[in-house]
Amino acid sequence: MSTQTTTSTTNVTSSPMSCSLVASSHGDGWALRQEIPPLVDAHCHLQDGHLRADIPQVIARARAAGVRHLVCNSDHQGDWDLILGLAETYPEVIPSLGVHPWFVAQCSTGWLARLEALVAAYPVAVGEIGLDRQVEERNDGLQEEVFLAQMELAARYDRPVSIHCRKAFGRLVELMASLSQRPRRMMLHAYCGSHEMVPVFEKLGLYLSVAGSVTWPKNRKTRTAAQRISKERLLVETDSPAIAPAGVPYERNEPAYLPMIVQELARLRGEDPAELARAVTATALDFFDITRSAA
Repeated sequence: MSTQTTTSTTNVTSSPMSCSLVASSHGDGWALRQEIPPLVDAHCHLQDGHLRADIPQVIARARAAGVRHLVCNSDHQGDWDLILGLAETYPEVIPSLGVHPWFVAQCSTGWLARLEALVAAYPVAVGEIGLDRQVEERNDGLQEEVFLAQMELAARYDRPVSIHCRKAFGRLVELMASLSQRPRRMMLHAYCGSHEMVPVFEKLGLYLSVAGSVTWPKNRKTRTAAQRISKERLLVETDSPAIAPAGVPYERNEPAYLPMIVQELARLRGEDPAELARAVTATALDFFDITRSAA
């Protein structure tokens, strides 16, 4: 779910374009640019918001935009069966099951045993999990307990993990340093931390994923940090339905807009969009253990 609080710019359109049409974030509106290779949306929530009522069309638009795989993350226990069902119906969907920090108080007594049973039975990632110190009504201790339990589970089963962090980056570093065994593949999704923290997280073994907020002209913090992420540690995502790219209503995001994010990210980094697309897709295929035949 969203780790950003700033909204995107004025609405330009509410329907996704093909991967050759992108919205410029530096004042020239819509522009036709070079098409880019297939992509992997490293983090989205197909079960949330407007996406849930329109899943077949959402996935069809993603296909048309060149988004080959979509990693669908749960928010809470109530999502798990739905996301597994989506993955069975749509081969593009990679399921990721976990408990988001906003929902830790809703965990049932046997939540962890059920999550472990699903992780053992299905080739799922673990997520969305993490820490959030920005929400007012919260239990920091319970957030940490649930987070660490899921990190241990991901490490034991060697599953990739998608981590939410907001206003808790220092504490996240402390908790990760305390783990006797960390998951081999860890991603900070929709990274909104400082550029100074990028090498700290990379040293801990984290990958950093960039979302639509990188296209917002006034979001200097994220745009600066995105330029410092090592290419081999870089992933891209929509976090849809939230964090829409510039020109799209904030909560009307969807996976088909991912090429817009890659185009702007490449411009900021001074890289060729096609080359960057190939690099982040290769990284995502390895990170989520997506077979080359399925890709």
